[in-house]
Formats: sequence, C-alpha cells, structure tokens
Amino acid sequence: MSEIENKSLTLPLLALRGLSVFPGMLLTFDVERAASTGALDMAVNSDQLIFLATQKDLTADMPGENEIYHVGTVCRIRQQLRQARGGVSRVMVEGLYRAEAVSMDTDPKGYTAEVIKLEDKKDRMSGAKLEALLRSCMTLFEEYLRLNPDMVNEQILNILANPKPEFVSDYVAQHVHLNVDDKQRLLECLYPGKRLEMLCKMLSNELNIMQIEKEISDATQEQMTQNQREYYLREEMKVIQEELGEGGTVDDIDEYRRKIKGINASDEIKEKLLKELGRLQKQPFGSSEAAVLRGYLDSCLEIPWGIRTEETRDIAKARKMLDDEHFGLEKVKERVLQYLAVRQLAPDIKGGLLCLVGPPGTGKTSIAMSIAKATGRNLVRVSLGGVHDEAEIRGHRKTYIGSMPGRIMGGIIQAKSCNPLMVLDEIDKLGSDYKGDPSAALLEALDPEQNSSFRDNFLEIPFDLSEVFFITTANSLDTIPRALLDRMEIIELSSYTDEEKLQIAKRHLIPKQRKKHGLNGNQLRISDGAVREIIRSYTRESGVRLLERQIAAACRKAAGGIAEEKFKTLNLKEGGLEPVLGPVKYKPDEVRVKDEVGLVRGLAYTSVGGEVLDVEVAVMDGTGKLELTGNLGDVMKESAKAALTYIRSRAHKLGIDPDFYKNKDIHIHFPEAAVPKDGPSAGITMTIAMISALTGTPVRSDIAMTGEISIRGRVLPIGGLREKTMAALRAGVKTVIIPAENESDLEEIDQTVRKKLKFVPTDHVDKVLDLALNRDSSNSICCTPEVPSQTERVSVRQ
Repeated sequence: MSEIENKSLTLPLLALRGLSVFPGMLLTFDVERAASTGALDMAVNSDQLIFLATQKDLTADMPGENEIYHVGTVCRIRQQLRQARGGVSRVMVEGLYRAEAVSMDTDPKGYTAEVIKLEDKKDRMSGAKLEALLRSCMTLFEEYLRLNPDMVNEQILNILANPKPEFVSDYVAQHVHLNVDDKQRLLECLYPGKRLEMLCKMLSNELNIMQIEKEISDATQEQMTQNQREYYLREEMKVIQEELGEGGTVDDIDEYRRKIKGINASDEIKEKLLKELGRLQKQPFGSSEAAVLRGYLDSCLEIPWGIRTEETRDIAKARKMLDDEHFGLEKVKERVLQYLAVRQLAPDIKGGLLCLVGPPGTGKTSIAMSIAKATGRNLVRVSLGGVHDEAEIRGHRKTYIGSMPGRIMGGIIQAKSCNPLMVLDEIDKLGSDYKGDPSAALLEALDPEQNSSFRDNFLEIPFDLSEVFFITTANSLDTIPRALLDRMEIIELSSYTDEEKLQIAKRHLIPKQRKKHGLNGNQLRISDGAVREIIRSYTRESGVRLLERQIAAACRKAAGGIAEEKFKTLNLKEGGLEPVLGPVKYKPDEVRVKDEVGLVRGLAYTSVGGEVLDVEVAVMDGTGKLELTGNLGDVMKESAKAALTYIRSRAHKLGIDPDFYKNKDIHIHFPEAAVPKDGPSAGITMTIAMISALTGTPVRSDIAMTGEISIRGRVLPIGGLREKTMAALRAGVKTVIIPAENESDLEEIDQTVRKKLKFVPTDHVDKVLDLALNRDSSNSICCTPEVPSQTERVSVRQ
C-alpha cells in the first residue's frame, strides 16, 4: 500500500459475486478465482486492508473495470482459512468505511484500485422524521425476523444496543435478503436518513412477498395433510370393501387391462393405454380425474382396431345397384366402378378421395350413400356445414371438461370399421374464426401421404386413415381453400335436364311418395305430361327436391280424398293440375313474335340452373352518358364499358356516328332488378344490343348468346354452358351463339338439347353480326362488315 495524495489509497481489489458488505459488519465468503486470491495475498502481506466491490454480471469470471461497481467498502481481514480442496480460501472480513474507486487495475494476478473514502452526510430532515424512520425500520425488521425461520430473533437486540441511524441502516441492509442492485443503492447512499427511508420501502415489499409465500406454504401443507388423511381412509375403505365383497373398482381395472391387451393395435398404443390405466388405478374414489381417464379409455377402446369390412368385388352387381337407385350421374358411377376394378387387380390400394360438386338437389349425398352400399363398406356421414372450430375436426384436449374426439375419429367409432366410406357433407360451408381454421385441420386427414398416422387431440395416439374412402360434397369450389382442393378429385354434377327429371320422377320419386303416403298405383296415377307440367310450371331448380315436394302434395291430396270417400282414384293429366297443386307458379318464357331493336336474349347460370336473361338498350340524345341499371355487379359494369370501347373503335365499319359517345346517352337495363347479377358472360349480349340500338337494326328473336367480350371484340370462353343451353331450349330459342373455345363443351350437353338447338361457335363479334341482326327489316345505313375468309367462316353445329 502506498499513499498517493490526501485521503487517496491504493488497495487490493476483490470483486464479489452477489454479495455486499456494509461498514461495521462482518462477512464470510470463499475465495477461489486467481485474481481474487492474488488480491487477498497482497492484503494479507500488507496491512490487512482490502477494497470489496460487487461485480455487475455474476457470470463474468474476469470482470473488467466497467463490470464492477465503483462504490464499495474498505474492509479489514479478520480471519483467513485455506481449505484442503485446491486453491479455495474461506475469509472473514469486517467493513470499515465506504469508499469509491477512482481507477482500477484489472491485472489477472490481482486486482488493485485507487480509492477515496466516502463520509456520511448530514440529512436535511427534522429529528422527529428521522426518529420515525428509525422506529419504522426497526419494527419492519422485527416482523421480518418473525417471518424468516432462518434468522435469529435476538438480532434485534444488536440494534437496540446501538440505535443510531448509521448503524441501524447498515446492519439491517446487511442481514436482509435483498437483490444486489437494491443493496448497491443503499451502499451508494451517503445520507443515513435517506438510507432508512429506502430501506423501509424495500422491507415493506419484502414482507408482502414473504406473507404470500407463507400463505402458499400453509395451503400446500394443509392440502398434503388432507391428501394423507384421504389416503388412509381410502385404504381402510378398500379393506372394508374387500371384506364385504364389493371390490368392483379392482375388477374394472382388470377388465380395462384385459381389453387393452386384446385390441389389434401396435405396442406403442398399448403401452400408452396401459400407462393411462396405471394413472387411473392411483386415483382416489370419485375424483374428477378418474372420470376423465375412464372416458378417455372408453373412447380409445371403442375404436375398431383392425376391424375391416370386406368390399364387394362383383362389378356387375355394384353397377346394377347404382343404376337401380340413381338415374344418370354416369361420371360418378364410372369412377366408383373403376375403383372396384383396380381393387380387384391391386388389393393393397388405399382408400379414395372424391369431391362431388354441383347445385343443391342433384343427388350428391344420396349417391355417396349408394356408393357405400355398392362397395360393401360401412357408411358414416359427417356434416361440416357451419363448423368453425378446429377442435371439431381434430378433437379437444382431454384436460378440458366435456372433451371428446373430433368428428373424423367420432365417425370411425360410429362406423365400427377401419375402412368405412366417410361422407364429408357441405365441405364448402366450413367457417373459420379465432378458434382456428377447420379446413386446415382436414389437410392431414385427407392427404393419403400423411393420414396413415392421424393423431386426434383427444386420443393422442396415431390411427391409420389411409383405408377410409372419403367422399366430400360441395355446391361451389370458390370457398374451398386451394390446398384442400388440391388433395381431392373433382367430379362435377350438373343440373338435370327436364327429360332426366321425368325419368327420376317415374322411377324413384313417385313410387317413393306413393309408399310413404300409403297409396298404390291404382289410387294415384300421374301421366308423363302431368310430370312435365309440374317440372315446367311448378318448379324451377337444378335438382329434384321441389319436384318431390309437389309430387308429395299430390299424394296428400289423393290420400285426403280417398280417406273422405270423395273418390277412389286420382288421375293427374297435363292441364288438370291447378285443382290439386294450385295456380301455376312459373310461367314459361314467352317467345317474342317479332324482332326488336336493342333487345337481345342472353344466357345466365344461377344456383338453380340456367336462365334466359334479356338485355334492353335505349339510345337518346344527350351528352355521352352510359347508364347501367338492373342491380349489376362490378364485373358486369366493366363488361359494358369494354363493349362500348369496342363499338367506338369499329364505329365507321358498323355505320355508327363516330361522335355518338359525345352526343348520345346509352341506357343498358337488365330486367328483374331485385335479383343481383354479375359475371362477364353477358359481354357479347350487351355488345349486340348496343350495336342494334345505335344502328336501328332489329335483333333476331329466336337467337340467344353468351360469351365474354374484350375491347378488341374477341369472344372469350365462359362456364355453365350445359345449364345455359337447357334454359335456351325452354325459352323457345332456335340458335345459340357460344365462344369458339367452348365448342369442346358441347360433348357434355344432353343429346336432346343438341338435336333441338343450332350452336354457332365464334371467336369475334364481327363474325356473328349478320347472324344476330335482321338487316332485311332495318332502315339503318349500317354497312356490312368485312366478310371473313373461307378459313374464318363461322361453323354451325346442329
């Protein structure tokens, strides 16, 4: 040690980990680090003085100057004891006074520091406040000693023997368990009164924590005592039950164990179930946990482990069964028969995944049930409409009250076989909210590459779904997520034609409703003409649900008349339905007798099939406004603007005033304004209507058209052609203009419709102007468009 200047000393520095020492206090600690041992040796070989300061980072083995607090305590070494284990010394020091390190030397052989003594300063508070703080601190320390069993209550006597603010603040700070930062703040504070004030706040907070710890400890101890008491009573009850021959619980455990060992499952699954059984065996009688475990084991044992139904291999028998129960739907039947044929050649093939898409009432769900009967698989139907919680699919965790397996595993349990046919109905109507997306949960279940180890959240054990034949149904593909759609084979079920509805009614609906209402063939007779009139005038749908309801209404009328003995037989013929079914609900579309200017028939596709959609255009003197009415969507409005641009670009060739867009107002209207309309397929219809109105040329009344229009006049492909053409036939249309790219879709159209309609495919509006416009009755000066070359001539399909 050497004296540098007045009150400045160079002392050995020892960095403490998680410890602090206050003036006048004793501290015992172990010294192990080389730098600390070197500093200790320097102090022992000098005058026993050493500077102790706390390091900021407890994990630093060789802290730098910035990692050590500069305010510490100059101490005197009272005792040093070298222990037998290598290089460790136990040291006891006594704090002398506070000091601040002006500089530090972090030599690995031993730290040193140049320190300046820090004197306590006089408080700027009244003596009464200082006395109040002193008493409060002593009271809090006494309460602390009472709550802390590791402290000796006699320590309060040391304070009473020297009740000075300086001593009391340092003594309490040394013996109370505070974090390192709080103790450092107390050490750096040079005002005894301020230290007492800080210490009172810290003690109050520490006492609150200790009180909470005591309450938790007491509650835990009380629970342990109660559990021990219940255990002894339970053991006594078990002995009494055995004496009385009522050891039913033991028998249940043995029964569970026997069932678990008897299931045809993997060792991993059996081990999991036996583990849960062991937990059940340890549960007290009547506990809620035991009820949860019993429900879990019951659900797991209800799963048909290894139970399979034998599939039908007779394809002719399956075909006959499908034909007997459903008319039409040839695509679906062919796909199922192909699957059975492949099963004959490759028996190890896994289950399939089909998605039947079509309008309501077209037989999607019923054909799926018939497929189960034809293939010999057990059937289970899962309705997904309105499901918006992921747990509905994958199950709830068994820790929740009322938890159960998800709908997939619930269906397997209901089917009682590992290879059922599972119908996932209305998959397009799945919802999603903050609870999750159920469609995402279906990705694993429906993916043949992943579902061999499907895990339900409730069961928590793998189950092989690869043998399940999944059939999903939907009305639209628009709301099905792309990732889920990619896993399914799509089969579209289009609307029934009137002839198909007639055959369905004769073969299935009428016999079914007769039997349901207790009638025979002699009591109710319905002619083919009457059925056609019901289809045409009392229903307007893509399927046959409304048709079946009207037939049921006729059966009720017949049953009522026979029961009241008004008649014995009811014969329904065409033209005589109003007394039975009431006034006609839908009048057939009127066939216009003459060609009109600005009025064109378009074709639309709706959820109930095809519709004829008239377009009306009126041209008036004005300032070039384009008015669109009829409850139109944005896509339809954009189609009208595209058509107008095309007409402006061809105004000279069409014989239209080039400035018509400045001095004429054009109003396009779609009747039935209460019905929302949208889509691009009315583009060509609006184009022909505007050309007709601007040139004064009438449009043929026996022609209808559909197709998207571009600003260059190109006719682009559309959807729903089958349904649209059926609507055209009902409306008395003779010729239908369609996009050239839809020509291949004509193969899918019913043969009856193809025979009665003339189809004109085209790829440009110019090529069909002569066909659509009746120029012979026109007084306009419209010029004839350029005649296409031989290779460009419009092809007409009959």
